[in-house]
Amino acid sequence: MPKVTKKTKTKTKPDVYFEAVGRRKSAIARVRLFKKPQDGKKLGEMITNGKELSFYFPLVELREILNQPFRKTKTEKKFYTSLKISGGGTRSQAEAARLGISRALLKFNEDFRKILKGDGFLTRDARVKERRKFGLKKARKAPQWSKR
Repeated sequence: MPKVTKKTKTKTKPDVYFEAVGRRKSAIARVRLFKKPQDGKKLGEMITNGKELSFYFPLVELREILNQPFRKTKTEKKFYTSLKISGGGTRSQAEAARLGISRALLKFNEDFRKILKGDGFLTRDARVKERRKFGLKKARKAPQWSKR
């Protein structure tokens, strides 16, 4: 019987990355900032759910939301960023990712706290849609009342 050998692919694992989670409404974003990118990646590049940033967020406004923490801290081309986002709409996903990026930048350098806090990037926006109550049409909208 011939001996079967397994071929294993070896990927170079990154040395250091800073990870954080951001949330907004029902959107959750897991962010990883790599100081040294993996094979074939560039510093300053953002990959979101396996796609390039411009494909995942086609609107320029949403991409600007993601880049705000980097621009404020002057670290635009210093990290390769990997994002895993789920839930919510596109706007809340972008805001969740911004919070995650800001928290990860804090792990990289604690001196960024004053800059990020001043612009409100470290504040978790806790507003969530209110649940529907029974007997009502929506959370607070009641059916039309008639006296007789």
